[in-house]
Amino acid sequence: MKVLLINGSPHKDGNTHLALEEVSRTLAADGIDSEIFWIGNKAVQGCIGCYTCVKTGICVFKDELYLILRRKLEEADGIIIGSPVYYAGPAGSLCAILDRLFYSSSKFAIYKPAAAVCVCRRGGAAAAFDRLNKYFTILRMPVVSSQYWNMVFGRNPGEAAKDREGLQTMRTLGHNMAWMLKSLQGQQHPEPEPFDPMNFIREDC
Repeated sequence: MKVLLINGSPHKDGNTHLALEEVSRTLAADGIDSEIFWIGNKAVQGCIGCYTCVKTGICVFKDELYLILRRKLEEADGIIIGSPVYYAGPAGSLCAILDRLFYSSSKFAIYKPAAAVCVCRRGGAAAAFDRLNKYFTILRMPVVSSQYWNMVFGRNPGEAAKDREGLQTMRTLGHNMAWMLKSLQGQQHPEPEPFDPMNFIREDC
């Protein structure tokens, strides 16, 4: 079993990586393989709502970052997404790629255990945490919890190492992810009902 940890920070070896690394070490101790994948710091194409992927099953923009993440999502048994907090939300480049990935590649994510990790200087982590969890809860993905919300505090590179409670939260998250993966191994997921979407705008109004 393998967990994909996505580092959504523009800084490859910053505090977000430090937090994810703590989770990764814990997963390894519990016998679970993992990989930390950095999305980079270049401009990322966002979703344009063309709905081409509904017909083709893949995003119309087949850039390298998207294709790599799509493949890694398909191969992973669980996923953890880490992000710094910018204006009380996740990094914009991260949301841009996740919007495309989760909408066009939902078949590779459904029912896989998932968790979000947020790193901030002082505030906004709860809002960012909520934003990331919405990717999981729309796709029937079991959300893995910890002993507290998955937040680590630190601004300058390496400062997160001083957040003892935050790192303990990361280790608990790692243990809980490993436990859930092992518990679900071989289990058949529920058969979903056919989707019955509604539009709140009615033509007869």
